[in-house]
Amino acid sequence: MNLFRRYLCFLFLGTILYAQEHPPIQVYTSKDYAGETQNWSISQDIRNYIYVANNKGLLEFNGAEWRLYESPNKSILRSVHVIDDLIYTGCNGDFGYWEKDESGQLIYNSLSKTLEVPLLEDEEFWNIINVDNYILFQSLKRIYIYNTTTHSFHNIDSNTIIYKIFEVDGKIYFQNTEEGLFVIDKGESKLVSDHPVLMRNRLVNVFIENNTLLLETENDGFYTINGTQLTKWNIPGNMTLEEVSVFRSIRLKDGSYMLGTRSNGILHLTKEGLINFKINVVNGLSNNTIHWIYEDNEQNIWLALENGINCINMSSPFRIYEDDKGKIGTINTSILFNDLVYVGTNQGLFFKENNSDSAFTNIETIQEAVWQLTEINGVLFCGHDTGTSIIDQGTTKKVVGINQGTWNLKPIDSNNELILQGNYDGLYVLQNVEGDWVIRNKIEGFDLSSRFFEYFDDHIFVNHEYKGVFKIEVDKGFRSVIDIKKLPVIDKELHSSIIKYKNDLLLGFREGVFKYDIAGKKFIRDSVLSQLFDGANFTSGKLIPVKETNTLWAFSERNLSYLSLNNLSGSPRINKIPWSKALPKGLTGYENVSYLDDNSYLIGTSTGFVLLDLDKIKEKTFHVEINTIHVSTLKGATLEIFNNGNSTFENQYNNFRFHFNVAEFDKYVDTEYQYKLKGFQEDWSNWSDSPVATYENLPFGSYNLNVRARVGNTITENVASYSFSIQRPWLLSNTMIAAYALVLIILSFVVHNVYKRYYRKQRERLLLKTERELELKELENKQQLMRFNNDKLRQDIENKNRELGISTMSLIKKNEFLNNLKKELQNVDDPKRLKHVIKIIDRNLNNTDDWNLFEEAFNNADKDFLKKIKELHPALTSNDLRLCAYLRLNLSSKEIAPLLNISPRSVEVKRYRLRKKMDLAHEASLSDYILEI
Repeated sequence: MNLFRRYLCFLFLGTILYAQEHPPIQVYTSKDYAGETQNWSISQDIRNYIYVANNKGLLEFNGAEWRLYESPNKSILRSVHVIDDLIYTGCNGDFGYWEKDESGQLIYNSLSKTLEVPLLEDEEFWNIINVDNYILFQSLKRIYIYNTTTHSFHNIDSNTIIYKIFEVDGKIYFQNTEEGLFVIDKGESKLVSDHPVLMRNRLVNVFIENNTLLLETENDGFYTINGTQLTKWNIPGNMTLEEVSVFRSIRLKDGSYMLGTRSNGILHLTKEGLINFKINVVNGLSNNTIHWIYEDNEQNIWLALENGINCINMSSPFRIYEDDKGKIGTINTSILFNDLVYVGTNQGLFFKENNSDSAFTNIETIQEAVWQLTEINGVLFCGHDTGTSIIDQGTTKKVVGINQGTWNLKPIDSNNELILQGNYDGLYVLQNVEGDWVIRNKIEGFDLSSRFFEYFDDHIFVNHEYKGVFKIEVDKGFRSVIDIKKLPVIDKELHSSIIKYKNDLLLGFREGVFKYDIAGKKFIRDSVLSQLFDGANFTSGKLIPVKETNTLWAFSERNLSYLSLNNLSGSPRINKIPWSKALPKGLTGYENVSYLDDNSYLIGTSTGFVLLDLDKIKEKTFHVEINTIHVSTLKGATLEIFNNGNSTFENQYNNFRFHFNVAEFDKYVDTEYQYKLKGFQEDWSNWSDSPVATYENLPFGSYNLNVRARVGNTITENVASYSFSIQRPWLLSNTMIAAYALVLIILSFVVHNVYKRYYRKQRERLLLKTERELELKELENKQQLMRFNNDKLRQDIENKNRELGISTMSLIKKNEFLNNLKKELQNVDDPKRLKHVIKIIDRNLNNTDDWNLFEEAFNNADKDFLKKIKELHPALTSNDLRLCAYLRLNLSSKEIAPLLNISPRSVEVKRYRLRKKMDLAHEASLSDYILEI
């Protein structure tokens, strides 16, 4: 198709764009990443993590899960740019960087606030780029230049809007609207061009092309600049570019360009300026407004959209044709013939020009299900529900003579003029009569449906999925059956098939691939070819030979397998291509593969087809990592830990949820995980596509979690691990175990003693019983004796009390007499004569002998009272003890006064002082306290 026709198709045939094959597109919605719908910028770090500036904050994607870090000042995040280990972002009124702390969580640091950069009011930062040791933050009015070496800032102001900034070959360019294109030279802006084109057009990007600046405008395509002169870049895509408004663009690593528009999705422009393809919401994007385009390390194209985030797998070996409107149906067969691609579906036969964007055209004469398209001796035959037709450049000619549906057609090697045909009701023979193919005859004697059949070793082999494999001998003219034998290899095997590959007859079913042994006249399992099927993931036994490349294909649940021959040795080799769950599938048992060109294959599905480019299949290595661990208690308390080495947890934190990931973004490559927790389980878990492992109520002990991943068929090069331990519960701590041991020993000792005592008591009980009577008699005697002793003691106490009373009264009367005598003598006129008499009287009043006699008598009557009260109150003097003794006899102050040779008032003072020494409460009675001792 010439260029002019390509332009017409692209510009005017909008209704056919749905038919365009496009690379896989992974759509992420706001539900997936838990942010707002609008996204503004994208970048990637050295671990291949993706970072997106979102209205709600910074999004981080590790290939398995999204994580949102809310904007530091709750404003819209407009820009993001990863430099080394730091993620720089810009938002309203602030710019700075995020870095990981010791736990692995991103923490924001504001550069503008730390360095006290004076910002304009309501200033937003839309772009961040770096050159050498400088980082530039661009708002609509200024460019702030940060020197990472000196940690200093300076800025470039503008009187008009700074639309975008561009880094080209180490130089920074920017456009001031109404002023022109500028370059930053030695920290200052210098005008490059104020050409009128730049006055009326806003620049989308600036590139370098053949040592010349290439300027891309929003609505007027590309211009080259030579000095001050601008020249339109003369490319085939100009006509299309003038019809769209481009907002973002980048040059890809292969030198082509990806253009993002405001309302028309994306356009891919080749290095030669040809529009290669266009993708919008009609054929895969989630939104037509492109805010940012980013090419990651694996050449995936990331789009920040007005609504969502999309990832386009440009390097994927798959291209998808989606028949969303159901106009084509399920593809049962396909073929490239005379540069036209034919597909036979359940709704008829369709064709289109190869390597073009044109739509499929329906051949109206075939509106029923098509089962087979095959080329024999330069003629394209079509087997369909009502017979056989010959196809030529989109026209058909039906082979007359049969109205039964045709499954397949096979050439007869011994006769080029005959073709063997399998139909719903048996086998037929087509014959070439003067260049016209007609039905010659039906082979009589075999009436079973013949979908899978081959002519091999002078016999016709037919595989019937419900009745088994038949070996049919026919006459030389292929008119009637001579003999039919049913081979015992299988009986009823749904989705089995029989084909001829190279010089062998092969039978494929659940047990593997079996090769027919001519000498032994039986099928024998081929261990090499059986690898085409995955035992546990078996879906269909259909084998598909592709004669153009001499390959043999087979399908399973996880893989598309094909057999190829070594170019030098000719030895067979089984190749497996991961067949993702996300890839569209064909009808089981009707799988089909056809060769197109340049090592590209067409695989029919239920919703269109998949184009597979074997040249794009490359071996890659992958790395798995454990990124987050959630630890919780039964009560719901949760800890979030980023994998940073060994950890020890309290016993109540014994519920674990581990999150792991592989930074792989290919839509049609499945990532599955396998893990085991040493100390709890020693075997690997089953493969699962869930990036989470959960363990609940783990017992105490030490554990090590190992995780590995399988990306497609490739096992990750590492095994991620995380070691941790759970402490013993308090009741099982070493201290408590020691306590349990001690208690056990004590209990054992107690139990031993209890039993010992029990048996001793049993033994002693008999002795007690015999001794009880004697003891009772002895007790009676003792009681009698005790009564006698008690009576004697009672009499002694009464006598002592009488003696004490007499002694006390004697002392009282003696002291009263002496005091009275002393008073009388003191009234005599001559004191000198009486002084000697008074001294004698004083000696008698203070005579300690009387007190000693009283103390002995008192102790005999009230034994140990003075000793007890001295122990209770050691601070008491001998005079205090004497007062206590008199109070014990319940004497009044008036009676005590003559005994102490003091006045009653002085006795009261002594009583008060005694209370204080005894620390008696105010309301307590001193006499009662002494009497109670």
